[in-house]
Amino acid sequence: MKTKIFKDYEELSTNTANEILAVVQSNPMAMLCLASGDTPRLAYMLAAKRAKEGNIDFSRCTFVALDEWMGIPPANEGSCQFFLRRYLFDPLNIPERNINFFNAVSSDPDEECKKMNDVIARKGGIDLMIVGIGMNGHIGFNEPGQAFDQYAHVVDLDETSRTVAQKYFRESTQLSKGLTLGLRHMLEAKKVLLIASGLKKAEIIEKTMGEEISPKIPSTSIRNHPNGYVMLDKEAASLLSAKSM
Repeated sequence: MKTKIFKDYEELSTNTANEILAVVQSNPMAMLCLASGDTPRLAYMLAAKRAKEGNIDFSRCTFVALDEWMGIPPANEGSCQFFLRRYLFDPLNIPERNINFFNAVSSDPDEECKKMNDVIARKGGIDLMIVGIGMNGHIGFNEPGQAFDQYAHVVDLDETSRTVAQKYFRESTQLSKGLTLGLRHMLEAKKVLLIASGLKKAEIIEKTMGEEISPKIPSTSIRNHPNGYVMLDKEAASLLSAKSM
């Protein structure tokens, strides 16, 4: 694992977009797993803009969603699916057949997890995975206490996650469970970028980089990845010591 620190959110986003484009240019049939959320938003917008300007073809890539709120339909603006369509898939005109989401309103969520596991296995694994980090150290919806050896699964959302998530919804929304790829998917991905921005993430980044690698802080698992990168702006990295990097 390596740490990269950028001067601000814009530079972090530009470099994240560069990573996405580089993977697609080197492997036009790559499988990409992308997180939703505030941190990667600008990176996706930049990647889509530059791909169109530079005629970089995403049409043969396969996409898998990292997670989804259980019970939230895709048309809801707070859903992970809505976010990815708005900022990346629609601007790039990604063929529907290339996109794999959890069906969050399915009557059989365990089957949804199995389908996602099967898609990833058939394609030979994830080439690039971009994840954010929760205030409690969650990756996707892998909350504190989740084992590192799980593939896709249903999870009970932590109180912190349920509270912070309200910012994505126009009105108060009941959230209790999520569907998520597991940390094993992340650890088996060919390349992983964990990105974080802002002072509010500084404390959990400090813990991620400095405390014992343990399911108590799921984000510490990134340190076990041989091709993992923790990409931060200066504010998110502000509590790190030279030793922890």
